Amino acid sequence: MNEMPKIDQVIPLQQAIEFLWAEADILDKPDYDRWLQLWNGDGHYVIPIDPETEDFASTLNVAYDDAQMRKLRVERLQGGFSISAAPPAKTVRTISRFVTEQNAPGTLTIRSALHLVEDKFGRQRVFAANVTHRLVVTNDGLKIRDKVIRLLNSDGVLTSISYLL
Repeated sequence: MNEMPKIDQVIPLQQAIEFLWAEADILDKPDYDRWLQLWNGDGHYVIPIDPETEDFASTLNVAYDDAQMRKLRVERLQGGFSISAAPPAKTVRTISRFVTEQNAPGTLTIRSALHLVEDKFGRQRVFAANVTHRLVVTNDGLKIRDKVIRLLNSDGVLTSISYLL
């Protein structure tokens, strides 16, 4: 019998890594409805322009989504024709170099390296980013509280991205 997670437990690094690998797989499928289920109700999905900022609410971002905006973003990606989403891109993500930034009872902040290859219109593009996840333990298991994607070229020219990073 599975035991209910303890909200105040320390999250083992291996468990967090496996969770992030599962998230990458879900995004590559793309199974965005399932991705939304990985989130805790609050928190933000952020792609800042300024790679050094921590004040996302007061600076320009590619994305700064709370729960409602994440849901609307997914609906747009799934909802038919849009110049940025037609045809949908195929992606393969590789995440590595996991660094624990903070591990306290019930929450873990982990930073990783992301390499994403996009295939669209017969061409491939590569994106690289440092990604920080803040994970929390809930009664339903691990959930994402915050995800910050610091693209290597965030302050350069970014063409349309028709998927979630």
